[in-house]
Amino acid sequence: MKRRFTKHLTGATLVIPGTGLVEADVLIDGETIAGIVERDADVEVDERIDLTGLTVFPGGVDVHLHLGHGNDISRPRVPSDAASETAAALLGGVTSFIPYVMSGDPYESFFAELKEVTEAGARIDFGYHFIIASEAQLASLPHYVNDLGVPTAKLFMNIRGDEGKRLGLPGIDDGFMFRLLETLGPLGGMMCPHPENIEIGWAMTARMRDADPQGKGGLRTWNSARPSFIEAEAIRRATYYGKITGTPVYCVHTSSAEALEAAVAMRRDGYPVFIETCNHYLTHDVDSGIGMAGKVNPPLRENADREALWKAIADGHIDTIGTDHVHRTMSAKQGGIWGASPGCPGLDTFLPVLVSEGHHKRSIPLERIAELASANPARIMGMADRKGGIAIGLDADLAIMDLNENYVVGPQTRATDAGYSLYDGMTLRGRVVHAMSRGRFALRDHQLVEEAVGKGKFLPRKLPPHPIRNTQR
Repeated sequence: MKRRFTKHLTGATLVIPGTGLVEADVLIDGETIAGIVERDADVEVDERIDLTGLTVFPGGVDVHLHLGHGNDISRPRVPSDAASETAAALLGGVTSFIPYVMSGDPYESFFAELKEVTEAGARIDFGYHFIIASEAQLASLPHYVNDLGVPTAKLFMNIRGDEGKRLGLPGIDDGFMFRLLETLGPLGGMMCPHPENIEIGWAMTARMRDADPQGKGGLRTWNSARPSFIEAEAIRRATYYGKITGTPVYCVHTSSAEALEAAVAMRRDGYPVFIETCNHYLTHDVDSGIGMAGKVNPPLRENADREALWKAIADGHIDTIGTDHVHRTMSAKQGGIWGASPGCPGLDTFLPVLVSEGHHKRSIPLERIAELASANPARIMGMADRKGGIAIGLDADLAIMDLNENYVVGPQTRATDAGYSLYDGMTLRGRVVHAMSRGRFALRDHQLVEEAVGKGKFLPRKLPPHPIRNTQR
């Protein structure tokens, strides 16, 4: 008896990381990919779906974002917090993600509630990173890694003294960071530092406040207050202590040429350092004219920094691209450059920006985009057995795009409850038409499938031993 499959996706071009572009069909059995076969293969199937003219990517894996509630970005509080932002993810071709969870309390005290609330609203699968800032959290790391399946820990290197108060976090120092690294390494964990030498940042901010008390210089003033050298110095420090302790370090939201070089230099010494950047650092700079919407931390930099990041993408130095998605509304951007809250949304436009700005405008190969957006983050973050590729046995998480569809970003093309995008009014070339999560359409013909709400599952993770970067490029 012939095997019967759930879905047969036919007519599209597949983007397979490590292989390239393949003209083939995909067979899905339930939640997983069951076959990659020749065009119009004779198979028994429940539903045959014609995707002629479209391109199938492995679903995006965004490993840097913040789910919150209103202006609170610490964690989702109600299911709709996850529902809206996973809707945004699907529009951007993201089919799994790992948000940062932030608290001054031990995470075990509310983990069950956190998981329940997120699963109740999520349309896609998700994991967590925990932000570690207290002695109690540090002591609980073995439980987080071994029992809860959260092997990655973020450290805000900038929360010295009272700096963390606005986030509800205590202050830390380099001794705390060193002990965090010492603890994570033997557990098979990895540190994700927010790299910033805040003591120098304080001095530079005071200098810029004196020079520009009204913040009339906007994003250029903000960049000068938090210059790239304080990002680069912090990366050198974090990765050096990582080398001493034998603990891998994942450099989040790399924004500048100087910070990039600091990470690459440590990698040249043979240390497993992973480098992430974000879409907004590739597409915007201090002269982009987007006002307070563009206040992020690290700041948007100079055009030369953007070009350096694009070159590092082409050369293979950058491993992953994330969104650092923050879904606070524009109401949090009041008060000029000194008062506006940092952060911006980015999920809704994730793959379209990379295809439009990277592939069409800069000839970045589609396979490279799939590596940066899917395969590499899944591998580095311990999800490659389920996510990040188009291969038999993996979850059928797919982003299906029309590479040549032009569309203008605006209220009708986004779903985040932030209510805005850095790309509003911009025409992008390349749009997500369908998105599948574990074999189910969660976005079909540009329309969100409401039955997908609550179908997302928590993904406990285990990192590969001492995850070594793929250096074949």
